[in-house]
Amino acid sequence: MWTAYLILTGLLLVLTLLPKIQHSHWIFRTPEFGKIQITIFILLTFIFGFFTDRPGSFWYYQALLMIMFIHHGVILIKYTPLYPIKKHFHHEKASRKLKFISANVYQFNTDYNRFIQLINTCKPDFFLTMESNGDWEQALRKLEEQYPYQHKVTLENTYGMHFYSRVKLESAKTHFFVADDIPSIEAHLETENGFRFVFFGVHPPPPSPTEEETSKERDGDLLSTAKRVTELKDPVIVVGDFNNVAWSKSSILFRKTSHLIDPRIGRSFVSTFHARYKLLRFPIDLMFHSENIFIEELKTLGNFGSDHLPVYCEFYIDHENHEQEERIDGATREEKAEAEEMIREGKEEDGERDEVVTED
Repeated sequence: MWTAYLILTGLLLVLTLLPKIQHSHWIFRTPEFGKIQITIFILLTFIFGFFTDRPGSFWYYQALLMIMFIHHGVILIKYTPLYPIKKHFHHEKASRKLKFISANVYQFNTDYNRFIQLINTCKPDFFLTMESNGDWEQALRKLEEQYPYQHKVTLENTYGMHFYSRVKLESAKTHFFVADDIPSIEAHLETENGFRFVFFGVHPPPPSPTEEETSKERDGDLLSTAKRVTELKDPVIVVGDFNNVAWSKSSILFRKTSHLIDPRIGRSFVSTFHARYKLLRFPIDLMFHSENIFIEELKTLGNFGSDHLPVYCEFYIDHENHEQEERIDGATREEKAEAEEMIREGKEEDGERDEVVTED
């Protein structure tokens, strides 16, 4: 049992230290995804230690585990209701409450009607699909009468995106910030009572042994979006499958350089992937917003056959309320330079993706 305890402690130490090494290879980046699970295993290993032989060095290892637990806990507690944030109230001069759904539908999921039923049940004002290809576009035509405003980027490489809205769509464009097969959607909308805002849908590629060797394209794409956000005057929401977690360095850089707010802080993790495995679920479908957008509700919805759970959000816009400005973190000169370097590296990286991806 002592040997097993030492192996677990060593493994957890490695998984804790690897993300501290600022290298873009997936080996160093993927442990960031499992920070919640790593923290739980650290606690379980600490408890397990009391059932071992407990030699003289026992308390040194227990102290190491406790240091790791505190290290992870200090980061993670920000994404729970235990972290205090100011509550806000809907005022008369604010927009009506709007709701949307963001969903990575999984390109090879053919249970289209379950997703359509989800939309018909929740009745969002607009929704975004990711990994939606030609078959998904055909299936979603059933909803086009309800959602007359659309912007479609139909791809067969698992990076297609479709945007549907009841809210008036003034204009929309597709960005290919770092690669010509990785789109982002920029949609300018206006409510019936004149509130304008911009919706960004993003889905950069993940660093993993089966996809991209490094996080360069992901980080470059996200930080290019952040750079674009700073050029806009209207309130902004950025949503999508970031293939990233909120506490990673690139996510923090995104938040700081875009001057946006992470609504998970003081709320919950909102873990979405993998939909089938609750204990191995990571919060990689993220959202950020401007200070004059106020989130009423942010949660996951039920599984509709995809490997991701859909994200549901209800919000309103209030130009008169400035209380959230204190939640904006600005980037330093060094951080801005680092973000520009990541954008450059992302554009230079060659992802070598197939134009058409099959399930096998």
